[in-house]
Amino acid sequence: MSSLHVGPIKKFALGIYDGPHATPKEADEGPIFLGIKNVTPQGTLNFSEIRHVSDQEYPKWTKRVVPQENDIVFSYEATLHRYALIPEGFRGCLGRRMALVRPDPTKVHPRFLHYYFLAPSWRTVIEGNIISGATVDRVPLTKFPDFEVRLPALDLQKHIASILSAYDDLIENNRRRIQLLEQAARLLYKEWFVHLRFPGHEHIKIQNGIPKGWEKKTAFDAMEVLSGGTPKTTVPDYWDGNIPFFTPKDSTDYAYVSSTEKTLTDSGLKNCNSKLYPKDTVFITARGTVGKINLAQCPMTMNQSCYALIARPPVNQYYLYFALVDGVEQFRSRAVGAVFDAIIRDTFKLIPFIVPHEMIIQAFTEHTTPILRQIDILSSETKKLIQARDLLLPRLMNGELVA
Repeated sequence: MSSLHVGPIKKFALGIYDGPHATPKEADEGPIFLGIKNVTPQGTLNFSEIRHVSDQEYPKWTKRVVPQENDIVFSYEATLHRYALIPEGFRGCLGRRMALVRPDPTKVHPRFLHYYFLAPSWRTVIEGNIISGATVDRVPLTKFPDFEVRLPALDLQKHIASILSAYDDLIENNRRRIQLLEQAARLLYKEWFVHLRFPGHEHIKIQNGIPKGWEKKTAFDAMEVLSGGTPKTTVPDYWDGNIPFFTPKDSTDYAYVSSTEKTLTDSGLKNCNSKLYPKDTVFITARGTVGKINLAQCPMTMNQSCYALIARPPVNQYYLYFALVDGVEQFRSRAVGAVFDAIIRDTFKLIPFIVPHEMIIQAFTEHTTPILRQIDILSSETKKLIQARDLLLPRLMNGELVA
């Protein structure tokens, strides 16, 4: 890589700012209070769960800095290694434990710097400067401006960023298609099983609030509720194998979860209280982030903070998934716990679950199977694109490839 420059961040940043050291009173709408949860490990922003500050309070929470387009926000305490670019039109403020770098566009291309922060070499820099506290780790912001970054010429920065952006554009396009497909299937579920406008509904009588031939059960009666576990983390032979190990951190905002942060070996699985659950098992997160629901895209094991759900006939996995997604608020409202909310096995005994006639479930499955198969294919393509980008990223950043 030509024209390589090694220098501290402060030489090409217009500023490095942290967010407020407090949490404002939430508002129902208004500017976004950008927290760690809104920044994904992959380097994107996720606004599926948004907190707001009021317009009246907004000036108070932006005294230090007003985030603007092409700023790079990052987490510096507790959950580390989260970086994202502020998009055009964003209006909000930094949350607690969040900071931002404002690059000088005459010296560094913001998107290149964003990718640089996602590379393994930068993670090594951060890990070498962490301050371990009594409760959480943090990156000292006073030292952060002096961390060195390897910068090629500006034109080459832009070229490298464009290569990596091409992968991200394909990944984002696939995610949008997945969201549209899943939205179509969810709307069909609501039409048939919430509004009761299923095929032939005109000829079916309603008895006790449900169509004749349907049954009122509990979620516990309609599915097997199976538990997970974690093998000893102190035994290296149990970890970093080929078996995906699902935890709440791996949950996604659409149907399939295709990869996990941690994996087990065969020995790890043998010494784990979790089974190896087959493809299309429904996972529901039960602790921490409660009520995230996914289908396993491949055989997976899971930890004790989740349940694996297997439908009892005539219910099948696809109907079960959409029924749970539609009714998940019932689980969240019944979560219990002295320290944090959690779903327990008895929670499933409190959740009403309507089982339609077998023919209606089968008809719904015939409509949704092609949709889920397409989501499955797009999820697999996205996983391969992410793997290809992640392999290319460090090589470009380390100068091994001349773009």
